Amino acid sequence: MVAAVTYTVAAVVGVLAALVLDVAVLRTRVVLGRVFWCSYPIVVVFQLLSNGILTGRGVVLYNPSAILGVRLAYAPVEDLLFGFALVLATLALWVFFRPRAASPPPPGPSEPREPRP
Repeated sequence: MVAAVTYTVAAVVGVLAALVLDVAVLRTRVVLGRVFWCSYPIVVVFQLLSNGILTGRGVVLYNPSAILGVRLAYAPVEDLLFGFALVLATLALWVFFRPRAASPPPPGPSEPREPRP
């Protein structure tokens, strides 16, 4: 018999996987930066807004036995964990795979200076 994985367990595993990906695997350390923590609240506001609309209107339903039961703006707190994991993993991959600045082209032949009057 296989034990059921709850939404809570899946969310925690997602956060841990994103942290390991960022800090240990890709070594981008996005989560350790001030820019991440200063901008993340913006993401949370819009996440709560969209989750609140979807769950408050009954578009998305959750099995009460699979979640903790604590809700913010109608959505279970586990949604915040999944959102954090998705944003962190996406940013870590973005930073890791971003194009590196190309080396400057070699200098061309120098132009002769014109004499000053």
